[in-house]
Amino acid sequence: MIYGLPSRCLAFVPMNCDLHCHSTCSDGLLLPGEVARRAAANGVTLLSLTDHDDLQGLPVARAVAGETGMRFVSGVEVSIEWGGLQIHVLGYAFDESDALLRAGLEGICSGRIERAQRMSADLERIGITGAFDGAMRYAANPKLISRAHFARYLVEIGLCRDLHAVFDSYLVPGRPGYVAHRWATLADSLGWILGAGGVAAVAHPGRYRLSRSELRRFLGEFRDLGGQAIEVLSGSHTPEQVETFSRLAKEFDFLASRGSDFHGPGESHVDLGLLPPLPETLKPVWVLF
Repeated sequence: MIYGLPSRCLAFVPMNCDLHCHSTCSDGLLLPGEVARRAAANGVTLLSLTDHDDLQGLPVARAVAGETGMRFVSGVEVSIEWGGLQIHVLGYAFDESDALLRAGLEGICSGRIERAQRMSADLERIGITGAFDGAMRYAANPKLISRAHFARYLVEIGLCRDLHAVFDSYLVPGRPGYVAHRWATLADSLGWILGAGGVAAVAHPGRYRLSRSELRRFLGEFRDLGGQAIEVLSGSHTPEQVETFSRLAKEFDFLASRGSDFHGPGESHVDLGLLPPLPETLKPVWVLF
């Protein structure tokens, strides 16, 4: 549900939509209310807070959005595994009280602390000590401790200059500190989102190490399972990738989404609401909300 304007009017109003961002409820640096206030200050007219596998920031973000006159839609970024890779699926406009969705997200979260302990042990083997405690200091929500929290600790101790440099050398497959985790399946994630009355979109498709044929196979499966949209504009996408995913959106008959993937000041490629507009030839996902 979007607060403010009847949804049937949204397609005809100029929109600055940011449908992908994070708070301290997952791996962001700002509290949910701070994210919403920053978005409003940057001119965002429609916001979705999409924390990883967690919904607890939505009530506060919605309340602050209402105070600022900004429209708000429920959101989440679900962690899945497909073809041996971790991929993310965005859910929008769902019923936050849906029991199956909540149970599914809780299942993803279980085991994260044990995984974090194994990541710390792996880093200790190469001489990096204190990583678990260091990462936990950055995790406002310990049950969602993630690689981003470890990356911030590695920057803190001077091992890398920034988070992007961390992920060049650590915490990714084949590098120290990476530990696999049992994520949801593509069918699981879409079942939960669609079952709760929501809309499903592929998050930042340009970030996955998929060949062209693998990407097309993934998108085909996503569409066949009921997926409706793809994130064409992302803070991590190059102009060339925007062209590629615009073309694929048309080919697969997907709606297009737009999101900064904002995690915090100084840490994200793009601030909230500062992406260029969607190409005019694409139909935006927010026409469904």
